[in-house]
Amino acid sequence: MPSDRTVFTGRARLTGRSLLACLLLLTPLYGTAAAAVPYSGTQQTSRSADTGARITAVKELDARTLDMTVRSRAMRASVPVRVILPKSWKSDRERTFPTLYMLHGGEDDYTSWTRETDVEALAENSEVLVVMPDGGNGYYSDWYAGRPRWETFHTVELVRLMEERFRANSSRAAIGLSMGGFGALNYAARHPGMFRYVASMSSYVDLNDPTVRFLLLLGSAMDGTDIKRVWGDPKSHDDIWQAHNPAARPDAFLGTKVHLSAGDGTPGPLDEGYPPSALLVGSYAEAALPAPLTKFAESLRSAGVDVSTNLYEPGTHSWPYWQRELHSIWPAVTEELS
Repeated sequence: MPSDRTVFTGRARLTGRSLLACLLLLTPLYGTAAAAVPYSGTQQTSRSADTGARITAVKELDARTLDMTVRSRAMRASVPVRVILPKSWKSDRERTFPTLYMLHGGEDDYTSWTRETDVEALAENSEVLVVMPDGGNGYYSDWYAGRPRWETFHTVELVRLMEERFRANSSRAAIGLSMGGFGALNYAARHPGMFRYVASMSSYVDLNDPTVRFLLLLGSAMDGTDIKRVWGDPKSHDDIWQAHNPAARPDAFLGTKVHLSAGDGTPGPLDEGYPPSALLVGSYAEAALPAPLTKFAESLRSAGVDVSTNLYEPGTHSWPYWQRELHSIWPAVTEELS
């Protein structure tokens, strides 16, 4: 069966099913295809306990960008991860490096950041290890149903592999957009102190928000994912929902700098050339975000968390705005990691 994600003048065409998926997952709306091609790296001595996860394949895309395949014990599957090496990774073999984890949105994959932004150019003179793992449509969580276990893969197995094989140190940041923005916040709240900096672009932040609840539960019936398999029944397993709800845990962000951004849903010059159906969904998806984001930012400030926000007008749920935001926050990310 063909994918709903087909190319439309260099950007994704939205079918009826993917229109719904955009609303359910806050999915990035536009994308193009990418390909990869042999690498030889140096294994480093492990500084952490063995998790059983293994790198089974590595391909070199260019001098500093790699695609690797990780056989995950937690996932019981192989997961692809794209990595941009620090500038001096090959020349300074004794050095360890801070790490930036970049999380993609729903119905996208580990190639999205390099496919849709110029993050490789941004990182050209950087001494930061950039890690872009696949996250499926897994809500960046260990599912109540038992599998998949994305949180364990990302925050335990992958982190330790980066330490063992790529000389990552304990200075970390996480950036995510759409569903990945929720993932960045979810991981930071559930693992206090793990990240120095976390940025969420165009993401839902409060699982108690009525609009978010409605869309997530609607997905149980009409999308391929039953949300009850992710966090259990919203009523009888409310404790699990709240344990994965960033807005319910503002104190968990103490010690982490938080950045939140979203548009107002109004199309602007950056949206020119996009299909009307994409603009409609992008506008609707984004317009629901600023109010709960503002409330969340206020609760973070009340808890003493260092938080910044960028609520921009115009702005839809689409890559041109996230590319601009990435440029805007890049200096703060690298400074926080240094």
